[in-house]
Amino acid sequence: MKFCQIDDYKVNKNPDLEEGELNILMSEKKSERMSLVLKLNTFNQIKESIEKVGKYSDNPKFLEDIDEKIANIFSNYKIANKWTDDNEKEEFKKFNSKIKVKVYSKFLEDIIKDMGFKIAINNDDTDFIVYPDYLDVDKIAKSEENKENQKNKLIEIPSHSNVSKDPIERTEYRYSLIEEKIQNSY
Repeated sequence: MKFCQIDDYKVNKNPDLEEGELNILMSEKKSERMSLVLKLNTFNQIKESIEKVGKYSDNPKFLEDIDEKIANIFSNYKIANKWTDDNEKEEFKKFNSKIKVKVYSKFLEDIIKDMGFKIAINNDDTDFIVYPDYLDVDKIAKSEENKENQKNKLIEIPSHSNVSKDPIERTEYRYSLIEEKIQNSY
């Protein structure tokens, strides 16, 4: 909302209980009311969400030069700036396309795909395993022997309640954890 210069809003954890002009929900939430559904897992999803919400801005000219405004927002963030530059992103994706990653969450799958990694089908045929912090690591590795073999492959990513509320900072942190672990392995 702040990125779209909308100041008059209320955050409500249960939008079905209170009236509002517009419900904005994260994709994993549900509501009986008509809602604008957003995903904020990747930088591209954040960009698309700013464009969607921007249509409701109090400033009627907000959507003019929207690409420039969004680029300006991302320019204040090192990793976001890197991953929203089409040329740089293609180079990263080219390198990452050779790396197989097993993913244990829908929101993390969005990130892994955006970063250009191959999605692995099982744990044995993989270079890395990315999982959310709410998942028990012991359930990922079915046996003690398998757990030991996979220890260096594991990348734990914090879920929504354990990261910044700022969607760009949150996404940057998640991308950086994945980048760091993989770069240190090659």
